[in-house]
Amino acid sequence: MKSALSLLGLLSITFALAQTKDTLKSKEIDAVTVIAKKPTVQSKADRTVFNVENSSILAGNTTWDIVRMTPLVSIDNNDNVKAEGESVTVYINDRKSVFTGKELKEYLKTIPADNLMKIEVITSPSSRYEATGAVINIVLKKRDDEGMKGSVSLTNSQNTKNNQYGSLNLNYHKKSFTQTFTGSYSDNTFITKNSNEFSYYANKNRELIDSKSTYINKNPSFSSSSEYELNDKNNIGVVMEYFRGDNNSGTDSFIRSYDDNDFKKIDYQKLSSSSLNNTLGTNLFYKYYDKEKNKILDINLGVNYETSDGSTGRILKSFDEQNVEPIWNNILATEQTLINSDTQNRNYYVKVDFTTPLGKGGTLEVGGKADFNNNVIPNAYLDLMDGTKNLNSDFHYTDNINSLYFNYSKTFFEKLETRVGLRYEHIDFKIRENVGNQGRKDSYGTFLTNLLVKYSFNSNYDLSLTYNHNLWRPWFSEFNPFEMPNNNGIYYRGNMELLPNPSDRVVLKFGLFKKYFISARYMFTDQDYWTNYKEEDGKMISFPDNFKGKVEKFYLFANTNQNFLKNKLNVNFGLGWYYIDNSDFNIRNGLSRDNNYISYIGGSTNLSYTNLFNKNINLSGWFSVDNQNYGNSVANKYNFFHNISVTKIFPVSQIETSIQLMNIFKRPSMNTTTYSQTGTVRNYNKWDWYGFSLTFVKRFGNQKVKENTKTDVEKNSGGGK
Repeated sequence: MKSALSLLGLLSITFALAQTKDTLKSKEIDAVTVIAKKPTVQSKADRTVFNVENSSILAGNTTWDIVRMTPLVSIDNNDNVKAEGESVTVYINDRKSVFTGKELKEYLKTIPADNLMKIEVITSPSSRYEATGAVINIVLKKRDDEGMKGSVSLTNSQNTKNNQYGSLNLNYHKKSFTQTFTGSYSDNTFITKNSNEFSYYANKNRELIDSKSTYINKNPSFSSSSEYELNDKNNIGVVMEYFRGDNNSGTDSFIRSYDDNDFKKIDYQKLSSSSLNNTLGTNLFYKYYDKEKNKILDINLGVNYETSDGSTGRILKSFDEQNVEPIWNNILATEQTLINSDTQNRNYYVKVDFTTPLGKGGTLEVGGKADFNNNVIPNAYLDLMDGTKNLNSDFHYTDNINSLYFNYSKTFFEKLETRVGLRYEHIDFKIRENVGNQGRKDSYGTFLTNLLVKYSFNSNYDLSLTYNHNLWRPWFSEFNPFEMPNNNGIYYRGNMELLPNPSDRVVLKFGLFKKYFISARYMFTDQDYWTNYKEEDGKMISFPDNFKGKVEKFYLFANTNQNFLKNKLNVNFGLGWYYIDNSDFNIRNGLSRDNNYISYIGGSTNLSYTNLFNKNINLSGWFSVDNQNYGNSVANKYNFFHNISVTKIFPVSQIETSIQLMNIFKRPSMNTTTYSQTGTVRNYNKWDWYGFSLTFVKRFGNQKVKENTKTDVEKNSGGGK
């Protein structure tokens, strides 16, 4: 709290000085009113675009925060990013991110939201993208004015604990050369509370687990982008990104076991984990762009390298009486273990994309990618009470994915836009794990088709239809069978027999007056993999598993974006109805549910008001009602998220100060039930995303921004990136 008060004092002094400076020059410079050139949310045939460049919602936030506020996007309790309830692949400036899950969260938190131009939620991606479902593309600003410019940002947040974040952004442009640099550092402490109830069908046993976790993360990072224009058609450049995570966590869990409501025992687990992660990504690119002929050749070579050194200490104490928490210090440990986990991931790729006009009103995109991955996860299990149980595991995963694709887009009589695409991917992979002498070698090829048709009846009415066949592959670590203790008092291991998840989706979208959009989506799959649970040797173990059976999903979604009061007030509102048919899925997998059909409503609203009272004060708010149903997990309650911020801009001194209120009226939590073949798991998770933050931003230089270069097809019909 002292840090928060200190920063509040600093902001107050800065506010006063900046106000004085602006007042002295008020006769020379009129108040600045920023009017957004684009609607906050654009609904296109294959994507929803969240334009945040000129929005006050950026103040005091990181890119991770803005992703959470993006329409159609949700975050589950494992920090996985989802679009319309489905897993996604995240791209940054059209380049696939090497991060997933919690690692992606920590990385996006190091990118200041001030760098954002827009976030594209591509629910019907073209064949240019790899074999996944939906895609989220985070587009950063590109500054091309002469000289040096940049910004310094400092944020102090008060959640359960106090957190600090700072960043430095520099951009230098001179004639044909552009250099950008971003450096950041965050020091965060988060606390979560979790409760689980495991109920088994066969023996009516139950386990009640209550846990509290504290996460301490210190994350420095930097990114550098260098670009040189050889001439008006040829560019070369290199992008480098580095992220370091110094993470520590501690969890106390109480596990109560019952035999048909009769108490059996209580276990106390203390888990202490630490890890040091380093990720270095490099991308060397060459781009040829002929604006007159609308031809683009894009060649990318990349190397990504990641290491993680971690250890997890576990102490387990057991007792056969209830309500003994106060005397745990006097009970001897029944188990005491230490697990060392080291990870090394190497990724090498070459990617070529070519775009050219073909025929009258047509555009052809062709390309391919060769991707090589080498991942190693050695684990050492040390039993500190009985050395005979020591175990060393060495997990190796390698793959080679080669792909070719084409997209052809053509507009007929200026009303009918079409796109047809086909992508072929072939994967060879090997898995090896020395414990139990387990291994697997496999290969397969997949054709992925997509179709887009959009008809504009006139300037006020249009109708679009998209179809995509997708394939979601398991992440390499999900194959690792080595058993690890979880923070919630149970264990986790991977599954070497996992299969990919194919799916098909059809989306029909109707647009009215370029302000109102109604869409209907149908998605189905005959195979999926989700979390399963099993009891072994008195332990509860979670693991990813294959689930055969048809799942059908129907979505109806309405969205509108409106500007009022001379474009000062922008309102975006979206509301959806979701219906999921799991009947065949449940029957084939023996999942006993009271209801095989899930129906729920979700929606969100983004509000922003620019230049309140003509005093350069911006207001913004985000409100969301969410119900996270996915796979074999069903939400038991709705979640209400909200974020409110006020920003004061001093245009002369280029200073911004802001205050942000996060979920102050209701602290967010998750309450779900997961169904497995052996029983049900009820999970309650209380998040730490609430409180308030104060932010100070100082800019310098000309902040002129231009959009990233794209072809007319890419801009207007969603046919490209």
